[in-house]
Amino acid sequence: MRKIVVVDHRPEWAQAYAREAERIAAILGDNLVSIHHIGSTSVPGLAAKPIIDILPVVRDIAAVDLCNAAFAALGYTAMGEFGIPGRHYFHKGGDERTHHVHIFAADNRAAIERHLAVPAYLRAHPDEARAYGNLKKTLAARFPCDWEGYCDGKDAFVQALEKRALEWYRQNGE
Repeated sequence: MRKIVVVDHRPEWAQAYAREAERIAAILGDNLVSIHHIGSTSVPGLAAKPIIDILPVVRDIAAVDLCNAAFAALGYTAMGEFGIPGRHYFHKGGDERTHHVHIFAADNRAAIERHLAVPAYLRAHPDEARAYGNLKKTLAARFPCDWEGYCDGKDAFVQALEKRALEWYRQNGE
């Protein structure tokens, strides 16, 4: 069972993202439209699980299947859509997870916007980022090995946050 660990923000997460984004860009080649650091590690000052979330946007999502061996060579496990239609999901690090990669086609605007909106909103609203970080730390201490309890504890907060973030993002963009 993987332990839930939430730590204070670490500046080196930005460099870890940049290094991995370069490797992923090389794998995806001309199919890559853009690549983004998403999730809590992309928000300065936000406590997070130390796992870098990366969002590559591609022209042809079906062509990503041809890259599975190259991702595996970097230590990634291909998980298919893994609960989100239209996504190609990979994770790295096994039980000591280090990276998540969420690949979407450029025409899947709703999914891309959803993944970009929350971190953009939290970067613009540090008080909300602090509240979210405090909630995550509290839940990790309360449910150190109970992923269901941890996720259930965040659910209402995250749903309300996502709604505010999407409204804000549609007005302000990034």
